[in-house]
Amino acid sequence: MNKETVMCRGQRFRLYLSEEQIQQRIQELGAQITNDYEGKKPILIGVLNGAFMFLADLIRAIDLDSEIDFIKLSSYGDAKVSSGRVHELKSIDAQIEGRHVIVVEDIVDTGLSMEFMMQRMNEYKPASVEVAVLLHKYEATQVDLDLKYVAFPVPNLFVIGYGLDYGQLARNLSQIYVLDE
Repeated sequence: MNKETVMCRGQRFRLYLSEEQIQQRIQELGAQITNDYEGKKPILIGVLNGAFMFLADLIRAIDLDSEIDFIKLSSYGDAKVSSGRVHELKSIDAQIEGRHVIVVEDIVDTGLSMEFMMQRMNEYKPASVEVAVLLHKYEATQVDLDLKYVAFPVPNLFVIGYGLDYGQLARNLSQIYVLDE
């Protein structure tokens, strides 16, 4: 259902990215990853909770044998802004030494969680580690990151939907909405 606005936690959000825009871009990323990893079997590591929808659609857009696993980090809690402190709540189960890893994240803003993730993944000695991110808030990024697969660069906006939450709500929306201030 294409809604132009939604309410979440008493605040109004307006449509920012439609389901069609999101799905088209994911197909493009899937084709790029398929091309880049030809002859390899990448493992996609989804960052819970937010990346689950993006990861599900992305892996279906990749025409290669590939695996998935998940890691869970916390830096937000119920807030609108990252606390800057990253905690690992769930580790990966897969053995990734010598493997080609693609970390799949819903959003990169300050970059601190992704910096933590990259350090963590490199401890396992993979063959390679790249990042696929749905949204990159380039204005908010405080650290130097190499984000190879960025679906949408966005300004520093508060967004919900398609896995992105506001205090655990609104992840189920099929489109991405921005706070209507």
